[in-house]
Amino acid sequence: MLSIVFPHLPTDRISRGLWGTSWLSAGRPEHPPIVLAGREGNAMRIAALDRVAEGAGLRPGLGIAEARAMLPKLDVMPADPAADRSFLAGIADWCDRYTPLVGIDGSDGLFLDITGCAHLHGGEKALMADLLARLFHLGLEARATIAATPGLAWALARFGAAPAHIVDAGAEEEMLVPLPLASLRLPADMRDGLARLGLVSVHDILTMPRAPLVRRFGPLPLLRLDQALGREDEPISPRRPVALLAAERRLASPVVAQDDILAITLSLATSLRPGLEARGQGGRTFELQLFRIDSRVFRLAVGASAPLADPARIAGLFRERLAALHDDIDAGFGFEMLQLRVLSAESATPRQTDLATAGAEDRPLTGFIDQVTARLGPESLEVMLRQESHVPERAASFLPATEAPSPDAPIRQKTPLAARAVAAIGAVRPLRLFARPEPVEATAEVPEGPPMSFRWRRALYRVRHAEGPERIASEWWIDGEDWPVRDYFRVEDVEGRRFWLFREGFFSDITMPRWFLHGLFA
Repeated sequence: MLSIVFPHLPTDRISRGLWGTSWLSAGRPEHPPIVLAGREGNAMRIAALDRVAEGAGLRPGLGIAEARAMLPKLDVMPADPAADRSFLAGIADWCDRYTPLVGIDGSDGLFLDITGCAHLHGGEKALMADLLARLFHLGLEARATIAATPGLAWALARFGAAPAHIVDAGAEEEMLVPLPLASLRLPADMRDGLARLGLVSVHDILTMPRAPLVRRFGPLPLLRLDQALGREDEPISPRRPVALLAAERRLASPVVAQDDILAITLSLATSLRPGLEARGQGGRTFELQLFRIDSRVFRLAVGASAPLADPARIAGLFRERLAALHDDIDAGFGFEMLQLRVLSAESATPRQTDLATAGAEDRPLTGFIDQVTARLGPESLEVMLRQESHVPERAASFLPATEAPSPDAPIRQKTPLAARAVAAIGAVRPLRLFARPEPVEATAEVPEGPPMSFRWRRALYRVRHAEGPERIASEWWIDGEDWPVRDYFRVEDVEGRRFWLFREGFFSDITMPRWFLHGLFA
């Protein structure tokens, strides 16, 4: 596990904006200390500060008035937590070049699970050296530690003496013992309580009996200690889904032209094909990551309406996507690395075709769906799926065509009970169903007769024929028991137009039912 901490992340972000990405290596121009201030209660306090302000004795949480009294030339800028989170997320995207398992750690750190990835970069030492060197040239001050557990990596990255550590197997306890209790990620009030008992370092709680400590402070101190030493597991959740398969290409010379990007994408898709075929699968969702040389990362996602492994068709989807996003993707000085990932896949069983029907399968339809959605987005084409509900407006839902079950996939969706019931009684549903029933003014026979006339959208319609009622009760497990019963009628007016209306409620001495138009037959 690799833990990275950025001690002055917000001020690093500000400094990059003021002096460019090379301010750390070239030497920052003469400038007063910088602090970022945020409101806490009724006072403005320091939320973050740069190295110069920290060396002058300032600290986070100090009031701005007191800080100005200590340093009159202090440069105070407003804190922007949203920008800081976005900046940290951008760094996490950039770290995908080392491992797909990247997690955000609080507001100033990252976790990278490099298990099985270090050898691709020349080993753990080479990986960490390359990462810290690149971050330095991007204008970021960082500390990093590689350890067997997230807890120990976190502790040494923040409280270790050196800016970079690699903990050897078996040396975990030796490295952890001299650190302060804050290295165990304990709350401040708990650390204060332990300090009042003279417990200020990890060594102090490691050597004392466990039972009294648990009775006094609960299980958290020992849990954090055991997690750091590897006695207890500590899962780390990656911020993005893990790809089923991935292929990447690191370039000696950055590329800018779209044709070059597509050529590399075709090569990457070709290298993924054997893995998909070995699984007997085809990809349904693909993602292309473009790593620009200045740390900006662009992600392009496309979906396929059927399992897909053909490299040419995969590259064709990204050709459409790049054409649609041409103005939104700035290549700058070029992309230095491309990565193609398969995010989801389905079984792709080969089908036997004869010579007469070879090439006449549903590829034109799936190709059309894929091309349109790649160019216009997944919401541009939708398919209807039936749902288990007898309420008409809930009996179907819409799903993007690229997310719907493929034609070759086994049928998992059974005919809903409501659909079987409608077929059994011979009921007819309108060709057009409104998303929401529209209220109408109706005149009907009392107590439960069909409508004789109704007014809809300021137009009066006189009923010549009527069929019904068809009663539909509530779904009490969703709507509750107070949901009114509906009586549906199929009616035809004097001009031959057919409507689907329902009466909500019943006639009584206290209340009058309401009428709604729910659909049109023609």
